[in-house]
Amino acid sequence: MLGQANRFADGARVPLNYLRTVRGIEFVIASPLARGTMGYRGIGEKDVYDMLADIKRRFHIDEDRIYLTGISMGGSGALWLALTRPDVWAAVAAVCPAPVPEANALTSNALNLPIRLFQGDQDPIVPVSSSREWQRRLLDAGVATDYLEYPAVRHNAWDYAYRGGALFDWLSGKRRQRDPARVRFATTSYRYSSAYWLRIDRITPGVPAAIDARQSESAVTVTTQALDGFTLSMSHPISAVEVDGTALRFKAARTVSFHKQAGRWVAGRIAAAGKRPGLEGPAAEAVSERHIYVYGTAGSPSTDELNFRRRQAEAAAAWSTPREHLELTFPVKADSEVTQQDLDRDDLILFGTRETNSLIARFAPNLPLALAPGAADYGLLFIAPVGKHYALVSSGLPWWTGFDESGRPADRYAPKTFAELSTFADYVVFKGSVAYVVAEGRFDRDWKLPAEAAEKLRSTGTITVH
Repeated sequence: MLGQANRFADGARVPLNYLRTVRGIEFVIASPLARGTMGYRGIGEKDVYDMLADIKRRFHIDEDRIYLTGISMGGSGALWLALTRPDVWAAVAAVCPAPVPEANALTSNALNLPIRLFQGDQDPIVPVSSSREWQRRLLDAGVATDYLEYPAVRHNAWDYAYRGGALFDWLSGKRRQRDPARVRFATTSYRYSSAYWLRIDRITPGVPAAIDARQSESAVTVTTQALDGFTLSMSHPISAVEVDGTALRFKAARTVSFHKQAGRWVAGRIAAAGKRPGLEGPAAEAVSERHIYVYGTAGSPSTDELNFRRRQAEAAAAWSTPREHLELTFPVKADSEVTQQDLDRDDLILFGTRETNSLIARFAPNLPLALAPGAADYGLLFIAPVGKHYALVSSGLPWWTGFDESGRPADRYAPKTFAELSTFADYVVFKGSVAYVVAEGRFDRDWKLPAEAAEKLRSTGTITVH
């Protein structure tokens, strides 16, 4: 099945009777629901890769002929998946893709990945200017990009893009490049840290980092930006690399790592410390995989107070809406009900303070911030590692207080909780409403608050900085 969307409510779940059957092609077509309208980020993104792994287990799949296509929100999802992990795919066909601002800085990642864009010039949902700009940006980055624009077509460009099997003819001629001569890769996160034969080993999460590597039979030349460690995994042994103008020689090997030492590049793997893959923030990472919502029962609360605490956690866990029922639910538990299995398996969304939530009290010695119990007009939100998982702590006013009036650019395709949390970095402190932020930002590589921010928070008299 591939093709026509639901003409009665664009963007809603597509009934199967509105899909056109594609016949006579030698493709396995897999269409991940990604839990509904999730924007293919967070849990929805993980679902795509889980589905891909499952398809590979069930069928004989040519690893060099795996393609991406999608319409509207799915088109933007296809671009995001392609630009963050370009070495997985052989080609990408994005049909009237919704804007993806976070991907604008990643276009050079697709240097070795052909992309075709489809767009109706009268589209009232995705402006034609958006896809034209995507083509210009990709071409400027040296990416092989085709663009098909349909005159007098609205938000149903898929009717033309998928007509007659032409898309499959284009895809069939594309193969993944396993060992390209040049790899460019940009990222702000360890979640997306590798492409083809290179891996970024040390960055400051949240700070744009980039690497441009070229190989020939006799040499590898690398230029870097804002990173302190990387690894090359070559198809043949190498014994010399030039990094940012510095020539380095070493014993011949196929896999070689490099890191900065006293500001100079040297051969050798950099030790993992502080923020690292899987434990780097920002806030939305805590709700991007398995997680539970936990309200506190400490402090001898009245029945009304206890119900209030529980309802707060339930509100955060309710990702579905009357219009969009997502295929997922999240546990909501009292702190006294959380088991060791929960702690070993799940990220935690903790509401309250150490005085009201026993889990916050338990982890308090290792948490970077705390809100004073009497700070009724303040809200504190921060993410921190607890063992192998995240704790996202919401103390005082919850993060959604005044969110609609704050002007934060939340993704309209994402569930409310995920969309709101995606607008925050590692921590935020606000007074009265999230429209009135006292301080926000990222912790450093060691999960510490920058000195200037620490002083600013201490001066409020409501925040303890550890």
